[in-house]
Amino acid sequence: MQIDRISAIAAKYVGKPVVSYPLLSSPMTPRPFEFGAQPGAGDMYGAGDLLRSISSPSEADKPIIIELAVAAMEELVRMAQMGEPLWMTSLDGTTYMLNEEEYIRTFPRGIGPKPTGFKCEASRETAVVIMNHINLVEILMDVNQWSTVFSGIVSKASTLDVLSTGIAGNYNGALQVMAAEFQVPSPLVPTRESYYVRYCKQHAEGTWAVVDVSLDNIRPSPTARCRRRPSGCLIQEMPNGYSKVTWVENVEVDDSGVHSLYKQLVSSGHAFGAQRWIATLDRQCERLASVMATNVPTGDVGVITNQDGRKSMLKLAERMVMSFCAGVSASTAHTWTTLSGTGADDVRVMTRKSVDDPGRPPGIVLSAATSFWLPVSPKRVFDFLRDENSRSEWDILSNGGVVQEMAHIANGRDTGNCVSLLRVNSANSSQSNMLILQESCTDPTASFVIYAPVDIVAMNVVLNGGDPDYVALLPSGFAILPDGSTITATTSSAGGGIDTDAAGSSGGSLLTVAFQILVDSVPTAKLSLGSVATVNNLIACTVERIKASLSCENA
Repeated sequence: MQIDRISAIAAKYVGKPVVSYPLLSSPMTPRPFEFGAQPGAGDMYGAGDLLRSISSPSEADKPIIIELAVAAMEELVRMAQMGEPLWMTSLDGTTYMLNEEEYIRTFPRGIGPKPTGFKCEASRETAVVIMNHINLVEILMDVNQWSTVFSGIVSKASTLDVLSTGIAGNYNGALQVMAAEFQVPSPLVPTRESYYVRYCKQHAEGTWAVVDVSLDNIRPSPTARCRRRPSGCLIQEMPNGYSKVTWVENVEVDDSGVHSLYKQLVSSGHAFGAQRWIATLDRQCERLASVMATNVPTGDVGVITNQDGRKSMLKLAERMVMSFCAGVSASTAHTWTTLSGTGADDVRVMTRKSVDDPGRPPGIVLSAATSFWLPVSPKRVFDFLRDENSRSEWDILSNGGVVQEMAHIANGRDTGNCVSLLRVNSANSSQSNMLILQESCTDPTASFVIYAPVDIVAMNVVLNGGDPDYVALLPSGFAILPDGSTITATTSSAGGGIDTDAAGSSGGSLLTVAFQILVDSVPTAKLSLGSVATVNNLIACTVERIKASLSCENA
């Protein structure tokens, strides 16, 4: 039978415990952070042309950059606080729309007129998050922390120049020239590259703002598809270590490259807008709070007995999530090849070599991804995919085996936010000892179920609090987005944060399925057509099974 054959071949690649490399050798010396060396991304991808060609600004440019940053800061603070007529409330009273004519009247200087063919995407959102304002500022001003916290949105980032470090001991007055690439987790939405200055300023006791503004007019790029008008956030200190954050996202973009499936989500502003940034921030603050927790939550169960093991497992899961996000979008840096040219659910594949990366098995890795629409709400899709009891309905590799949760770490208010260690007791005896590390994570704008087969020996080291950086991971999984037809408001609930119950409860879903498979453990090997066909079949079967399970439920 077709599926048995695929699962046998795929198991050979995916479920194979990788123990042949030293688990506890000395770590590699970290390289300076540069484009394409995002944590978890290694130099798998060369950076995009625009970002590769950008260097630090010249001395002559610096006074202009400083002037631009100061004007942008003033604009951001006013944008964050003004109401009508600048921001018009939507018909249902839940979102704000920017009145473009009023904007041009209020802020005539800016970065010049909108380029021909570009659209304005502007949004504003406020939430109370569980992090103090000083830590928030630090995350935004440290490119590594920022790209980790927002790994679902930021596919690459680097600081090209620091014009000011700010007042000693804090970031008041700090000014950095940066380049970044922003993504939606799907190969069907092109990433957006941006070259900009980031400026941080303390406005009053307990009130800070961080603003970005494009520097394209200093160094115009004919290929740039995105300009950031003053965008960023206003952060206000709240009692008990919370912060109130007002996020403004104001970009001009040419979105003609977006696939029709994602058009509605992108044009609604929910793919790249303030709602997504703030929902991600809120979710990540919860996740970080759970790592710091000294009292282990009641939701935690299983084989983790100590705090160090819990921390190590959460750190490993974070790297797994970053690695998944870095490999699933249509970045300028990696070119996908379309396999089956049959329409919307084409499978896109790319290969890359993995060498000298202690966190990734050596050899040739094949990544394959596809995105498609489901007539089911995102919450329903998320619950189905994360539940170990329904796993056998879609997971060809568990091959009908019983899946047991060995460990569970709750890391958020929603029960769907957790890290699990699963054991597959497969009918197929050759892989009866397969363990799967899984993180499921949901917020009102996006949900993820990301998993990777892990070696038992390596996992034992982690559970005992050992360094998780040497566990080789190749994450696969799912990104679930609302289709944009009925986006529910991300209203702040009384307890602060965002009310997740209302979110994603109606409308359809856009589901991205992505696999990474080690097809040859020799990095110099040639890729065989057979392994490409296997991965293509693996994805196609998984998609069919998900559609079948969810549509019969829906009926």
